Amino acid sequence: MPLRVLLDRARGGSNLAIFIGGIGLFGAFLFLNYYMQEILRFSPVMTGVAFLPMVATLVLAGGLCTTQLYPRFGAKVPVPAGMLIAAAGMAWLTGIGPGSSYVGGLLGPLMLFGFGVGATMAPAMNAGTTGLAETDSGIASATLNTAQQIGGSIGIALLNSLAASALTRYLAGKDTSSPLVQTAGAIHSYTFAFWCCSAIFAVGALICGVILPAGKPKPPTPTRIPLSLSRCDGDC
Repeated sequence: MPLRVLLDRARGGSNLAIFIGGIGLFGAFLFLNYYMQEILRFSPVMTGVAFLPMVATLVLAGGLCTTQLYPRFGAKVPVPAGMLIAAAGMAWLTGIGPGSSYVGGLLGPLMLFGFGVGATMAPAMNAGTTGLAETDSGIASATLNTAQQIGGSIGIALLNSLAASALTRYLAGKDTSSPLVQTAGAIHSYTFAFWCCSAIFAVGALICGVILPAGKPKPPTPTRIPLSLSRCDGDC
């Protein structure tokens, strides 16, 4: 791993943004799946369909930020803003309850969350691979993918542990044989995890806003060709 790939503020901040985004994104997916299938009684197929509006806003935000904001301002503007939007979407999701419907309780927060994730991930991916020599582009891309996967793994393990602890505290001293208590406890653990996701995105926005440099992206570094290869031997 060439340290020049990570020591640059734009690339280091981008890897951090992808890492933090992976924690919040994969953790949110886990508990949204739990809620849709265990509380709303969606089938696995319906759960996948229910995520489509979020995917649509994610793609929309990614395209807009990549083509409009990133070329003008770099990653410093869209990445922290996207994280704050994702944090707001997670905070909105804490309002779910046993009687919530998909349209009334999930659709709006999901679309807002998707928009925030798209505004975070796409510019961060661009910033993490911009301004590099061709010889470093492969390792830079691999580093970003690794940061996302590690963030997702940590997010699932961390948030699942926090939610389990919240559930245990909620059920202490209650009649755990009651289906209503069990449902309320499960929702309490989900909303606690959503609050944690919201806090992670909010802190990530602050950190990345400080680290990422302002201004337009750097032009790519020209690849140096060895002198011996840049000359012809007379037969070319």
